[in-house]
Amino acid sequence: MNAKGNPSKFERCGECACFNLRKASRALTRFFDKTMQPGELRGTQFSILVMLSVVELETVTRLSETLVMDRTTLTRNLRPLAKRGLIHLSQGEDKRTRTVALTPLGRKALADAYPHWETAQSLIVRRLGRKRFQSLLHDLSEISSLFSGEKSMP
Repeated sequence: MNAKGNPSKFERCGECACFNLRKASRALTRFFDKTMQPGELRGTQFSILVMLSVVELETVTRLSETLVMDRTTLTRNLRPLAKRGLIHLSQGEDKRTRTVALTPLGRKALADAYPHWETAQSLIVRRLGRKRFQSLLHDLSEISSLFSGEKSMP
C-alpha cells in the first residue's frame, strides 16, 4: 500500500526474476570470494581462468559470448589477470580482434585456487542438498538458454 492506502503497482516487483537472481548471485559471489580468498583468486576470476584452460586461446569477443558477459565488463575483468601475468592478451588475426590465453603462471594459480573452489562448491551442495542443487543447475541452464543472445524482448 502506498501512503494513501491504495495498492501500489510496484508491489509485485519483489518477485522480479532479475532482481532476485542478481541478489542470489551477489550473495553466492561473496561466499565464493570469501572462501577462495586464500587461493588469491576471486570466484569470477576463477571462472574465467577455468574457461581459458578449456579453450586455450580465444578472442575476447567469443569469450564474452561464451561467458554471457558484456565485452567491456570482461575486458575490465581481464586487466588484473593480465597484470598478474595469469593471462596473455595479444592482437588477433586482424587489428580489430584481441586474443586471450592462459599462461603457465595462470595454470598454477588455477591449480592453487581449485581446492578453495572445491570447498566452496561442496558447502553449497551440502547446504542445498544434491537433488535441489541439480535442480537449480538445470533451471539456471534453462534460463541461460532461453535468454542468452537476446538483445531485447518483443
